[in-house]
Amino acid sequence: MRFIINSQYLSHQLQLLSGVLTTNNVVPIINCFLFHMEGNELTITATDTQTTLVAKVELEAETSRIEGIDTVAVPSKLLLDILKSLDDVPMTFSVDAKTLAIDIVSGEGKYSLAGQNPETFPTMPVIEETTTTHIPASVLVNAINKTSFAASTDDSRPQMTGIYVEMTPDCTTFVATDAHKLVRYQRTDVVADESTNFILPRKPITLVKNIMASRKEETDVTIQSNNVNVTFTFDNFYVVCRLLEGRYPNVDAVIPKESPCKLTVDRLSLLNVLRRVSLFASKSTYQVRLSITDRELTISAEDIEFSNNANEKMACDYEGEPMEIGFNAKFLMEMVSNLDTENIVINMSHPSRPGVIFPINDEEEASHEDILMLVMPVMLANA
Repeated sequence: MRFIINSQYLSHQLQLLSGVLTTNNVVPIINCFLFHMEGNELTITATDTQTTLVAKVELEAETSRIEGIDTVAVPSKLLLDILKSLDDVPMTFSVDAKTLAIDIVSGEGKYSLAGQNPETFPTMPVIEETTTTHIPASVLVNAINKTSFAASTDDSRPQMTGIYVEMTPDCTTFVATDAHKLVRYQRTDVVADESTNFILPRKPITLVKNIMASRKEETDVTIQSNNVNVTFTFDNFYVVCRLLEGRYPNVDAVIPKESPCKLTVDRLSLLNVLRRVSLFASKSTYQVRLSITDRELTISAEDIEFSNNANEKMACDYEGEPMEIGFNAKFLMEMVSNLDTENIVINMSHPSRPGVIFPINDEEEASHEDILMLVMPVMLANA
């Protein structure tokens, strides 16, 4: 196996793939990239056995040839460290078919690595009987950004650490929750050939998002899933991951059907007030109090332990009886900062019932998008 490739281009591809690799892995082969050459195409694979990432790289035909071996496992850390220290120059890779020794020549430098036997590298899962849908990469990145922050970090309930995806012939819905906050993101312009649902793990979600976000041009992503795995195919990348097992919570059961009290506010103004006032909140609860009347919203916080307190008033539109309700400021700020519209509405019914946040968007493309964010209240001390 022998080929020439640009060092910076290879470094970029490997950096994207390296996100799947784990540190201190007891199985040495998992710490390698698998290089496979077929014609003038180089396929690079990285895996942690649960998630596998593949990138296909086109090589110059006149500088690429297979000499007795077409596949080798390359130590990832050493190769990445070499590439980081090189300038933007062409590199020549040569692999000895007998010893698996890898020689790299770049300018005046020559480096030798000990390749590993590719036969011990984990095999790619075979995905059969799948349901397929196609989604623009920008829409998928947006769906992940809008929901992933609400996923749980408690590994004792692994199904809640991922994003629940439901695809039907009518729409596609993404949901994340940690039982304190919940986000539901829905698109009516993304549909599947038949109904299916699954739970995406946190790690491949982040990897897919980062790879797609690094692309300069819009592309479509093909998603295929069955009961065990899901795949993402776009541009020169292919991602396959094992789905999370377990039953996801019934989202519809926790979303209030009626909320007679509606608070409409400027999103950025609310976010800035929350950032200032929350500095004075207890660091154990991050509780802030919202006191709402017809035209005025007062946000206050108190840290009794350190005798700190703050309150700030802002204009609002409010329909309903005056209300005092408490929220975790961190949760509320996360939600408000992950919306894009100028104004938002918070629907409420009682201080003990969740608040439901909607963006107010008049843009035409919003007709395909529906976002709902739910945050559970916290009990006020003198409520």
